[in-house]
Amino acid sequence: MLTGKCIVIGITGGIAAYKVPDLVSRLVKAGADVHVVMTGAATKFITPLTLQTISRNPVTCGMFEIPDKWDVKHISLADKADLLAVVPATANIIGKVSAGIADDLLSAVIMATKAPVLFVPAMNVHMYENPILQDNVRKLEGYGYRFVEPDRGRLACGYEGKGRLPGIDVIFDDITGILKKTGDLAGKTFLITAGPTREYLDPVRFLTNGSTGKMGYAIAGAAHSRGARVILVSGPVNIPAPKGVEHIPVMSAREMFAAVKEHYQEADIVVKAAAVADYSPKETSPVKMKKGPGDLEVVFERTPDILQYLGENKDKQVLVGFAAETDNLVENAARKIKSKNLDLIVANDITQPGAGFGTDTNIVKLIYRDGRIEQLDKMAKEEVAHRILDRLIAMF
Repeated sequence: MLTGKCIVIGITGGIAAYKVPDLVSRLVKAGADVHVVMTGAATKFITPLTLQTISRNPVTCGMFEIPDKWDVKHISLADKADLLAVVPATANIIGKVSAGIADDLLSAVIMATKAPVLFVPAMNVHMYENPILQDNVRKLEGYGYRFVEPDRGRLACGYEGKGRLPGIDVIFDDITGILKKTGDLAGKTFLITAGPTREYLDPVRFLTNGSTGKMGYAIAGAAHSRGARVILVSGPVNIPAPKGVEHIPVMSAREMFAAVKEHYQEADIVVKAAAVADYSPKETSPVKMKKGPGDLEVVFERTPDILQYLGENKDKQVLVGFAAETDNLVENAARKIKSKNLDLIVANDITQPGAGFGTDTNIVKLIYRDGRIEQLDKMAKEEVAHRILDRLIAMF
């Protein structure tokens, strides 16, 4: 299954390190060439000799070890890797990579590699729930790094909660899944819209919505990691654009419409994940409006219907829309797929916990042009993104 694939396994200083030899053994049996990098703390939990015996390759622990043959170890490992997995990933290694620190061999390899990087966190529940750790995870996900959710249960420290290393089968399946997907979108161009738009009433006031862009950015990062060229047209958000995508920042619905029209003919697949304002003030004051004695009346006009335009001018493109609804989810989404000439619509009820704006998870229904409906379970937006891409590949 993994013949010809080089996998670098990074082990950090957590008690779950004792489970990693089983993972390495599974990968070797599947045909992978496995190279292990251990931090100094990891060697306190398990010996390099164990991993060296199982992987059949030398285990590297220090940046300045003298190699058998000359090479710059962190660069040679980074270059040969088809995937790098950090198992277990402590709060320390996640924080260091998030901050751009490369002060040991493992963090230097992570910083130098162009291969997909998968973190498998395992730590105390309070450490995992710490907002600093969660911010670091979100930041790294924004850059295209991938994470496996830890399990819930009794932890080595005696606490109960989220923080256990997932089962080896789960980690193995994630690694093989990533490797199978690598490059499967090569040669395809994605045009993706994300985030909200702002329709200004005056220089300081505007009409907008609660979209954070997380779903659209997750799709952009996932498509790029699978070899696609990605053009990301984004409204104002507070997350970084995924590394490697062509980022076009816009503000208003009209600006987004202009950018989409400019690049539409380049695209093979268009994903309209942006939450675009339907209306804009008919008149915009050039100066800040002052509060008057009475009520304020504002006349609004329709903004361009970007999705309608794309559907009417569709040529070779596969067109994917989104429907964020509060009621009659399936009926409203099905109506939209026909009226906008879509191939697929991703529908979610934003009133459900874990499915609204700003969450790290989503609960969606995939509704196809032929009427089929596929319900996805609640999962991280990055995983939802890959599920959508899997379905689009099948549609090709």
